[in-house]
Amino acid sequence: MSIAEKSFPVSWDQFHRDARALAWRLAGLQTEWRAIVCITRGGLVPTAIISRELGIRLIETACVASYHDYTEQGELKVLKEISAPLLENGGEGILIIDDLTDTGKTAGIVRAMLPKAHFATVYAKPKGRPLVDTFITEVSQDTWIYFPWDLGLSFQAPIGKATAG
Repeated sequence: MSIAEKSFPVSWDQFHRDARALAWRLAGLQTEWRAIVCITRGGLVPTAIISRELGIRLIETACVASYHDYTEQGELKVLKEISAPLLENGGEGILIIDDLTDTGKTAGIVRAMLPKAHFATVYAKPKGRPLVDTFITEVSQDTWIYFPWDLGLSFQAPIGKATAG
């Protein structure tokens, strides 16, 4: 995957609103969640918001490295497994949280560990969307989402200038 042609910068305020919207959708499922499995690192911020909103205190991490730089997705590597008690019954009653499902590769690895868990992301792209049960916003596959923790304040060229040949 090469760097996307389109960009979608997300502010802290927008991300917080979107993560809370995800919590509202999940609350509407009226499920008693045993725990959250947070996919690090991107899932850390939405997990903090969702765990607060839904009152979930048991949080586990699944550490999968995929983006080794900001332009290419490298080989996936599981850096930390999920604890055995959460794997029981295929992860039934477990909520998996990530910021984004892009190609679905990371989601596929975690889904295989917890096939009965409910997978929720704030954003989804078409290739990864089939692996997610609940999400808030879908963006095109050729869009790169710039999360607030990746951004600093700087000049942005007008869209018309950026697309003019």
